[in-house]
Amino acid sequence: MSEKGTIPFGPQHPVLPEPIHLKLVVEDEKVVEAYPAFGFVHRGLETLAQKKDFNQMVYVVERVCGICSCMHGQDYCQAIEELMGIEVPIRAEYLRTIWAELHRIHSHLLWLGLFADSFGFENLFMQTWKIREKIMDILEATSGNRVIISVNIVGGVRKDISNDQAKWILRELDDVEKQLKDINDVVMNNYTVKERTVGIGVLTKEEAYELGATGPMAKGSGVDLDLRTTGYAAYKYLDFEPIVEKSGDSYARNLVRMKEIFQSIDLIRQALSKMPEGDINVPVKGNPPAGEVISRLEQSRGEVVYYIKSNGTKFLDRLRIRTPTFANIPALLKILPGSQLQDVPVLILTIDPCISCTER
Repeated sequence: MSEKGTIPFGPQHPVLPEPIHLKLVVEDEKVVEAYPAFGFVHRGLETLAQKKDFNQMVYVVERVCGICSCMHGQDYCQAIEELMGIEVPIRAEYLRTIWAELHRIHSHLLWLGLFADSFGFENLFMQTWKIREKIMDILEATSGNRVIISVNIVGGVRKDISNDQAKWILRELDDVEKQLKDINDVVMNNYTVKERTVGIGVLTKEEAYELGATGPMAKGSGVDLDLRTTGYAAYKYLDFEPIVEKSGDSYARNLVRMKEIFQSIDLIRQALSKMPEGDINVPVKGNPPAGEVISRLEQSRGEVVYYIKSNGTKFLDRLRIRTPTFANIPALLKILPGSQLQDVPVLILTIDPCISCTER
């Protein structure tokens, strides 16, 4: 006779990089229901918009998430620039794109290492993070910091990339690409990985769309949704197509991320070859006018939305952020029921959760 009960998963778990907390209703070893229990982390970052002026808030929103901090700053700056009618120099658009794609690569590599760790592949975990170190070195050399690089400002960027640095970046990316190709087969064609991911945690295209999934979670289910195709920053000058897989299982979501790493390398190469000379920022005078604006951007985990309401002073009335992990939680709760308890850590990692993003 089967037994049914409720067990907690998290907020502390050896596999989890962050304190996600779920309540799982299990019948023997099978998950039949899953409920989120959020609120373990709270930092009051949105409330700071009423205490820090709109320029200082660039550095606050970068603390929403370290892994995609550059893109948080970029999205916030794009919102303020739209509100103030500021046209950013073309070179600044390219620089923002280059740093954003570097963050996408290091985010996906961080995920890949944690994913390998969830299988017990410790050597692969260390090798993946060793490759990631080259990306972090590029960020440090071009911005002065490795994680929260603080290059975005309202009106453009504060740092530039020299021709010598560009040549060095291309050489480093060639090496990163070569090393990734060497381990790609190990990850995607490994028997254990396929046994634990193929056909498991299936999310159909219709379910992904109805539940509002975003990023690799949606792309792995065949939803052709990538905000970079809207042409913000320098993406309007670059050639690329969204990475989409159709099977909707855990393997498909992993495959999307692996392919996006190589795509990001290509986008950086394009950006460095096409980037024109010129200014990297424009002077910003006065305060944002009274009004409200929404800005959207494609992070490594999916779409992030910034809503800003201004009252005409240097302090914002309202700042609201919707992060991709928050959007992907309903889809996660959809794929968990029906899975084995042993598959839960792997399924959670296939959405690449960021609880610091979700709980601010």
